[in-house]
Amino acid sequence: MIRVHNGGIELATDVMGEPVRGTIVLAMGATASMVWWPTSLVETLAAAGYQVIRFDHRDTGQSTTHAPGDVQYGVHHLAGDVMAILDAYGVHAAHLVGMSLGGYISQIAALDHPTRVLSLTLIAAEPVGLAYAGEGIAPAILDHFGKMAELDWSDHHAVVEFLLRVAELSAGSAYPFDRVAAINRIELELQRTGSMRSAFNHAMIAAELEPDLTACSLKMPVMVIHGSEDPIISIAAAHKTQQAIPGSELLVLDGRGHELLEQDVPEIARAILRACSRAG
Repeated sequence: MIRVHNGGIELATDVMGEPVRGTIVLAMGATASMVWWPTSLVETLAAAGYQVIRFDHRDTGQSTTHAPGDVQYGVHHLAGDVMAILDAYGVHAAHLVGMSLGGYISQIAALDHPTRVLSLTLIAAEPVGLAYAGEGIAPAILDHFGKMAELDWSDHHAVVEFLLRVAELSAGSAYPFDRVAAINRIELELQRTGSMRSAFNHAMIAAELEPDLTACSLKMPVMVIHGSEDPIISIAAAHKTQQAIPGSELLVLDGRGHELLEQDVPEIARAILRACSRAG
């Protein structure tokens, strides 16, 4: 575990592999730390000759955590964290892979620092600055989040069950929901953070976007990966991204939701590596 400093923030990072072919940075989604990246995916990318860096966002895992509701940053700060990680590892330019919020901030990092991002892989992510049909989180998930105010965060079992229900509602129909795997990941997440509630500060992050800052300006190779049944970010977002970015590729995972399944790791890894290879 290597700790990276960005201003007064400390970011927990982890690395696997050697940069024979370059560096890949994995940015996870909102409220989630690096442990939500399947280990098999990290291993596959590392085996292909890449240095693979994972990290905990602010307010998750072992990175700097603020009190619940104390949001001191916006999306540009989170994108800046990615650049600080590259600096700390001595990497001038890297391939960015982002899931959900991680995909959003990866786009911002690429727009703010285009010479430092070689390729982008956007998994279950929205296009920066572009509206699309079907926006909005599924009502069942919104209803569940509405119960968070009543959640006793000191009750470990209650917190596990709350997060487990989030994972279940986010899943698609392609495979039966793997309750055991989800519980194991949630337990690991809770072991690594002093305030799981603070991770939900991500829901209050300000966009702070310039009017002309949109995904349309991205020039590097872009791979878009999205589940056809995503209840958090509609598949329409993926189609909008592909339409907006010339030369981008789209991989639709049928029957998948807002999730990364072990069964999909080989196909996702191939797609990421294809985007990397297109960058030369």
